[in-house]
Amino acid sequence: MKKYTSILFTLVAVFFSACEKSYTELYSDNRPAIPVTFEGATTHGFNPFIEVPISQDNFSLTMVIPQGSGRQIREISRVLGGATNINAGGVRAATYISAPIPGNGNRVVFDTSVTAFRASSAANNTLVQNFLNNAALTRLEIAFMFLVTLDDGQQIIPVQARVFLTK
Repeated sequence: MKKYTSILFTLVAVFFSACEKSYTELYSDNRPAIPVTFEGATTHGFNPFIEVPISQDNFSLTMVIPQGSGRQIREISRVLGGATNINAGGVRAATYISAPIPGNGNRVVFDTSVTAFRASSAANNTLVQNFLNNAALTRLEIAFMFLVTLDDGQQIIPVQARVFLTK
């Protein structure tokens, strides 16, 4: 009898594991038809980043779409800058830039500075000041998210890009 029970359990397990699973959109990667990459940035894991000595002040992030996509970048319409907990939900209402940044073909360059980051909000100023005041800290991660508009009006929010400020 034990033999038949084992065979029955094995058959039931095979039956349930062999079924095709239908996943909804919530369980799949949400990748845009036209990917935006950050030229010159490093990626270990998910978010691309650049390293900038805090004494340098100025830095830039260059976004690129594939040349063969048939599209061009019209502009960076919105920029959200802050701590690494920022997310795509806040990008459309962001006020980091006062005017759109025009694209140049399949690329666009976002130029800013630590000074501008600090001036953009009280929270950002406190974040950087606390980093400067703490002698034990040698690196601060700040983050940016962008609303990129293509020449056909399509809007893309790329992954969060980070800037590692170092002392």
